[in-house]
Amino acid sequence: MKDFFNYQGKVCVVTGSSNGMGLATAKMLVELGAQVHAVSRSVTNIEGLAGMYQCDLSKKEQVDKVFAQLPGHIDCFFGVAGLSGAKTDYLTTFNCDFTSNKYMTEEYLVKRMGKGGSITFVSSTAGLNWEKHMKEQNPLVHAASWEETEKALGKLPEIAPANFAYIFAKRCVSQFAAEKALELGKLGIRVNNVMPGSTETGMKDEFEKMAGGEEALLNETGVAHRLASPDEMAGPIVFLGSDMCSFVSGVDFCVDSCERTQKILKLKKDVTNISATSPIILKFAKMAMDKQNRIK
Repeated sequence: MKDFFNYQGKVCVVTGSSNGMGLATAKMLVELGAQVHAVSRSVTNIEGLAGMYQCDLSKKEQVDKVFAQLPGHIDCFFGVAGLSGAKTDYLTTFNCDFTSNKYMTEEYLVKRMGKGGSITFVSSTAGLNWEKHMKEQNPLVHAASWEETEKALGKLPEIAPANFAYIFAKRCVSQFAAEKALELGKLGIRVNNVMPGSTETGMKDEFEKMAGGEEALLNETGVAHRLASPDEMAGPIVFLGSDMCSFVSGVDFCVDSCERTQKILKLKKDVTNISATSPIILKFAKMAMDKQNRIK
């Protein structure tokens, strides 16, 4: 039988590989014969890994340390790692979810990939509507370095709730993926962006709290009215990075059981289509957070 995915022997790097969809992605790639290098905060327990590297992706020096150990040539990169902002501060959340992906791509992946390479970012359905908010995203997406990216955030880490960093970062990832698909396409490198809907991961409780309860979270799961399993997200992620998608680049692959379709058809209100940096939104979000902290 022909190996249509063609991962056999390919060097693949997966971030966020210790749990959830990152773990499912890494497992699937190992089973497909890839040389998988797992990068995550916690130890990734998968038999057959080519390498395991513990790393806090919100810290530039730790990213540099990992890439000093990774192979000089990388065939496929999967940026799955992410923080919700429920348990981390704004800057940590933003750096993990966006800044590290931008930095790894521009500082390392461009130099270590060749024709036929693929980069698959995993943002979120929270990253939808990115094309409507490019004015506020451009300073971050086009920043010249990690330090300049942080500088472009301005005072947001001081005044904005960390869950807004999640939304803002995912939009920046989505725009970054689109722009890099055009730029790196000239080198024969494909770049795509998977946008998962609500999924059963280790962050389920955090997203329930952010959504306003279990039923509110389930109301964001399209026609399925259930959370997706990590494997149901890993499948599309692995598919996009494979040779099955050799002519696919610059795609926002929304995996949400019709949730976005319902919003497009005006069957459901799109509450995420708001500015992540609007002074009014930030003011009321901070007031709500202060109230919640006083209750605690």
